[in-house]
Amino acid sequence: MELKITFNELRKIKDSLPDGSIRKLANEFNVSEETVRNYFGGSNYEKGSAVGIHMEPGPNGGIVLLDDAKILERAQELIAEHA
Repeated sequence: MELKITFNELRKIKDSLPDGSIRKLANEFNVSEETVRNYFGGSNYEKGSAVGIHMEPGPNGGIVLLDDAKILERAQELIAEHA
């Protein structure tokens, strides 16, 4: 399911993740840690893969369209578990 979110909101979620969450997400989704970072707006494609993230310029860092929201949803669960 495609999801629309602002870049700033996406980065806020990444920055709110508990320590070790990037590794945990990478293991759960069987991708590299850099791929998870790319999902949250990173751009290291030497070590990580593209992950269906499309960015459009605009307010709040622009609009991000995610082809699949599973990693984002799991990240939000991890944040809620540690709140």
